[in-house]
Amino acid sequence: MSLWAIGNLVLLLVIVPVLVALLNRVLGALERIRGAADDALAGGVALIGELDTTPALLETTDAVIADVANGAVRYAGSVAKLLG
Repeated sequence: MSLWAIGNLVLLLVIVPVLVALLNRVLGALERIRGAADDALAGGVALIGELDTTPALLETTDAVIADVANGAVRYAGSVAKLLG
């Protein structure tokens, strides 16, 4: 048997199966990454639907802050009268 024939047999019986196994592992990891990316996309799309009420919530927050500020000013004025 020639040296070329031995090299070809080693290539077919050792190297090719190892490469196929490595490729299989890489493709499996790629599929898991794709699934995680799809889940992240679905979560992002669901989150966008929740953001529709944001302007109304910000108006409510602004009103509460104004009420708290008014109460703090009245309280500070009363304390100043008591102490002063």
